[in-house]
Amino acid sequence: MNHSALLVLKPQPKDLGGGFLVRRLLPAAAQRAVGPFVFFDHFGPIDAGADDNHDVRPHPHIGLATVTYLFEGAMQHRDSTGVVQRIEPGAINWMTSGRGVVHSERTPDDLRGQPRRSHGLQLWVALPEADEEVAPAFSHTPETAIPRWAMGGASARVLIGSAWGATSPVPTRSPTLYIDLQLARGAQLALPAQWAEERALYAVDGACAIDGQAIAPQTMVVLPTGAEVQLSAGENMRCVLIGGAPLGHRFMWWNFVSSRKERIAQAADAWAAQPNETFPQVEGESEFIPLPERKLF
Repeated sequence: MNHSALLVLKPQPKDLGGGFLVRRLLPAAAQRAVGPFVFFDHFGPIDAGADDNHDVRPHPHIGLATVTYLFEGAMQHRDSTGVVQRIEPGAINWMTSGRGVVHSERTPDDLRGQPRRSHGLQLWVALPEADEEVAPAFSHTPETAIPRWAMGGASARVLIGSAWGATSPVPTRSPTLYIDLQLARGAQLALPAQWAEERALYAVDGACAIDGQAIAPQTMVVLPTGAEVQLSAGENMRCVLIGGAPLGHRFMWWNFVSSRKERIAQAADAWAAQPNETFPQVEGESEFIPLPERKLF
């Protein structure tokens, strides 16, 4: 393989407020999306003090699905469809925003006022054009329902999609792949091309290599289309594989994703005037994140 074909994306640090820093891998200047994935944030491990406030106040989305996956910690999800869901490690929480949803992500009440640890991934999946205006919905798949696979020094959880003959029960609207991988030092694992049209590997922690090319921790590697690659671990490490079928160009601004630029402007107007039919108030919430200054495109 020509190693120069491997596109390596380095994280861009982003402060979400209150000192809550994340590493953002997508969108990147060199790679806007991988399959349907248009947004990739890695947060933590964060050791929060008893008085730290990392709550994310109610905010809106259109045209996408949020995919939340925790390694450690817990968060309380509330949304404008009426769903209240505690999110814990190992579960997949998929929120389809469709034509409009509002949600908050807060520290659960039982964890407030004490030191706590948080570590996980927040991804956005673009919706197919035909589904961009569907009704908002929330799907919780518990940790116990996620299929597992293991061989030698490698183990995997097939979070979304199919691999090694296992299929996740998480419902999707387009071909989507998301796998949580753990490898022991010296372990090797083939990643077949047929699992997804586009693929990328993110090293959560630990050093690894793709076909012998070293990959630093907390970087993303876009894998070559149509080629099987060999993953090897230089130490005990964890990584995730994402991918799927590309959905074409999407406009993104703030928390909005759409195939139509004017739709994002409409969503901005609706949030400025919320609560309304597009963005109802989340029950039990009185705060919200204001619309940022409009520099749409």
